[in-house]
Amino acid sequence: MGIRNYLIEGGSGTGKTSVATELERRGYHVIHGDRVLAYVGDPETGQALTGPPEGADRVVWGYAHWIWPVDKVRAIAADTTHPATFFCGGSRNFHKFVDLFDKVFVLDIDVATLNRRLDGRPNEPGFEPAERALVLRYHRTREYLPTGITIDTANTVAGVVDDILAKLT
Repeated sequence: MGIRNYLIEGGSGTGKTSVATELERRGYHVIHGDRVLAYVGDPETGQALTGPPEGADRVVWGYAHWIWPVDKVRAIAADTTHPATFFCGGSRNFHKFVDLFDKVFVLDIDVATLNRRLDGRPNEPGFEPAERALVLRYHRTREYLPTGITIDTANTVAGVVDDILAKLT
């Protein structure tokens, strides 16, 4: 196993990318899961998929099949060249590798702030009405989120990262 591995998860708009960027700015080793690991696939088998079956809701299906390659996650987590690695992003197959992490942080935000953030991201998930409804449903139900230490992201990004780092010990 790597020296220390941490997962930072959360729904769309909760601040995963911003937290990852701030951690990098501070010199930490960060894996941007949504950018470098994620693909559309079967959450159980890992097989890549080309798209939803006919008649399926495209948005719901897409969220349910956003996964990370388990072998690649395991290989990165086993790398001992960094004192800590932060995996930041969302994955619907986290149950296949959550055991690799020393701690899991789940970013959360109040609904009004979440809506403001989503309003400001026209090219990101949660901007379009169908996506927004789904993001808000998942926010309310916490579907597709692992159990972990909840971090309120209403603070500044620097403050959120300070909160996370304070909980590492």
